[in-house]
Amino acid sequence: MSAAPPGPSIPLLSTKLSASAKRLLAIRGARSLGQGALVVDFALYLHSLHWSAVAIGTLYSVSLLLGGLATLLVGPASDRFGARRFLLAYEGVQVLAAVLALSSSNALVLGLAAVLGSFGRGANGAAGPFAPAEQAWLSRLVPQEIWGRVLPLNTAIGLLGMGMGAALAALPGLLAPALPEQSGYRALFLLVLGGALFSLWLLFTSTEPASAQSEEEATAEIDANPRKPWRSLLILGGINSLNGLGIGLIGPLLAYWMHLRFHVGAALIGPGMALAFCTAAASSLFSIRLNARFGMLGTVLGLRLLGLLMLLAIPLAPTFAWAMLAYILRSAMNQGSIGNRQALFLGIVAAPHRGLAATVNSLSIQAPRAIGPAIAGLFFAAGTLSWPFYLGASLQALYLLFFTRFFARRQSTQSLP
Repeated sequence: MSAAPPGPSIPLLSTKLSASAKRLLAIRGARSLGQGALVVDFALYLHSLHWSAVAIGTLYSVSLLLGGLATLLVGPASDRFGARRFLLAYEGVQVLAAVLALSSSNALVLGLAAVLGSFGRGANGAAGPFAPAEQAWLSRLVPQEIWGRVLPLNTAIGLLGMGMGAALAALPGLLAPALPEQSGYRALFLLVLGGALFSLWLLFTSTEPASAQSEEEATAEIDANPRKPWRSLLILGGINSLNGLGIGLIGPLLAYWMHLRFHVGAALIGPGMALAFCTAAASSLFSIRLNARFGMLGTVLGLRLLGLLMLLAIPLAPTFAWAMLAYILRSAMNQGSIGNRQALFLGIVAAPHRGLAATVNSLSIQAPRAIGPAIAGLFFAAGTLSWPFYLGASLQALYLLFFTRFFARRQSTQSLP
């Protein structure tokens, strides 16, 4: 099965979403506020506590690696036991992580909180290692023919919340020295705590439907072509790993790179990244129109090519303003295509196995992404600040080539009589 591009004649709002689907969208927005603040300030907070670049990069890598291991278990289990209970557990862990971070700046306590809460990783409002369960749940609540509308909308909500959180991340710098900067950084964990408590309330009032397709139907579909769905997932997972490593070299430590390269703080980085997230949210919504004209694959190809050019421009920028402008444009292109890529991947398998598909999609990005921050930290410590961008751009170029070839061949095979 493949996710069909939406027809131009049916506007997004003409399809009524269920109450539970709306709650999942709201949860995405609630989570993204804290994530957006910490994607700007968490590395800067650690830097103010005298953590080294290597230590910061290693912590991010450990957090990503353990998150990947959790993802490996959650996605397939959610197909069998349902997604709701896993998301309730995730929000409970977020509450614990936020309380730990608010209570102490001790390295061990803060490191544990960072790993539990995935602090600073910037998941665009997704549920971290539990994101596959959430994606599978939403895909079962929404008809497949409108995935090309709803999944980009879901992405846009998360990006908009990230933008608002990134804007709030400027407060510690703006309020200093009236408020000690480290106290300002720590106060931002209240956003994580509030978002998790609100999400818990919404999850308790949500219901999870049975799969849109029975297990018998899914088994019959797979038996008719026993190798192709799983082979396709593994191939695409390998392609995704190139993207994951490329992202890990750049994304998690970008605010820290801005600080090292241009000697600016959160007061400037926060508003710039806020604008980047909001622009990416607008791009995600605009991709719905592009889908109607060029299809989801054509939209992904066009946006990611432009994003690749902007990525190469960031390390070449002579000033912070030019670097931030290139980052804003790059974010709009790359993150604006997330919903389309999710829809393409989820469409490979039958409904009861979408948790597994979402797991392969997420894990194949997260596992190699975990290596990136540690490598970037070594480059930063050596003073070679541009190399992570060039390596990351090369990997993402290869990813885009193989990704488009994979889905172009798949669509051409499915179109044959």
